[in-house]
Amino acid sequence: MTEPLLDPDSSREYLRDWKGRVDRAAATAQALSERLEGLRISAADGNGLVEVTIDSSGVLVSVAFTERIQRVAPEAVSRAVMTALGIARREAAEISRRIIDETMGPGSTAGRVIEEQVLRQLRGTADE
Repeated sequence: MTEPLLDPDSSREYLRDWKGRVDRAAATAQALSERLEGLRISAADGNGLVEVTIDSSGVLVSVAFTERIQRVAPEAVSRAVMTALGIARREAAEISRRIIDETMGPGSTAGRVIEEQVLRQLRGTADE
């Protein structure tokens, strides 16, 4: 009896199957990357002083202040920005988790690794 990988026909079939799995994994990773790359999250503080928008990695891409900031101390405005930023990052983490589950599957080991990286990045930017 011939070993499956030593038989030319079996070897070709094995390689085709392997290539198919690799191609599917690459397409899934590309789709996930595109979905996360386009992610923008906006959040406001509870006092209506500021709204921030972040990208999928937690980087601040815009900040908008309301006229209400003229009636509060600068420290309150600073706290409002940080509060809104924290809310946006928590929401980004949750949305990223959903996107990863939808794209890679809820039980995907690769998905969990990517999720850990995303969460670490969101937490890391909060410490800067």
